[in-house]
Amino acid sequence: MTTRRKLLGLCSMVTAMTVIFFACSKDDSHSNDPLPPGKQEVQLFLTDDPALFDKVLIDIKSVQVFIDTCDKNKHDDDDDDHGRGHDDDDHEDHCVNWDTLNIAPGIYDLLGLRNGVDTLLASGIIPEGNIKKIKIVLGSNNSLVKDSVTYPLDLFPGTQSTIVLKIKGRDWDEWQPGRNRLWLDFDVSRSIFVVRGKFYLKPFLKVFTVKTTGSLEGRVLPKDAYPVISVYNAQDTGYAIPWHNGDFKVRGLQEGTYSVFINGSNGYQDTTITGVEIKRNRETELPRITLRK
Repeated sequence: MTTRRKLLGLCSMVTAMTVIFFACSKDDSHSNDPLPPGKQEVQLFLTDDPALFDKVLIDIKSVQVFIDTCDKNKHDDDDDDHGRGHDDDDHEDHCVNWDTLNIAPGIYDLLGLRNGVDTLLASGIIPEGNIKKIKIVLGSNNSLVKDSVTYPLDLFPGTQSTIVLKIKGRDWDEWQPGRNRLWLDFDVSRSIFVVRGKFYLKPFLKVFTVKTTGSLEGRVLPKDAYPVISVYNAQDTGYAIPWHNGDFKVRGLQEGTYSVFINGSNGYQDTTITGVEIKRNRETELPRITLRK
């Protein structure tokens, strides 16, 4: 168990540094030139809610958004799409269409995207309007690494390779006029199943923005406790596996009061902290936590 946890930490740190460089380089190349008339910009960032694997490698082929160009109310929260009954095959209404975003297709190691790390998955200049859905198309080259052994990660029977997320106007962060961004949290712990010794993928994603949710960060020591952290209340749950130095961060938490459970190993005792307040658009920092044997 100790060797596996050390490998997990080492692999994740190396991957995280690669992802951070990739994310920053893409963000730095972003242009702040004025948007063309009738256009808007979207940015989708990918992050992860982790699980105890060495790596989780997901093959992402394309990302599209479904736009209603006749609906300019970006804060509309109706679930019925104004009665139009939109679906993926609706091509008759001139107001609605799918628009493909720019991405770097390839394999994404989700476990490198934890503790506050994210990467710019997709972006683009698209027609102005209300974005109703996001479509992510997965490839077949998905796998995971557990105890240094690589396993294929097939889609769970009946699961489509296309993920469609319904989006409401309030889900977006309009950080500048006409420029919108959104975070996609790929929850590994809820997305991977084991059936008769075989791993299956049934993607579970949630969306959040920094301005409408809060985050929790801290440090857990010593490093050889290899803790797993759960942040939870009756409405929401988040997880963290700290980096090698003990730092952790959980993002996308709804405002409220949470408990924090630190699950220790190697003989270190578990610890629970209660009454932790999470505020929207704010980072809450815990005092350093030292586990005892």
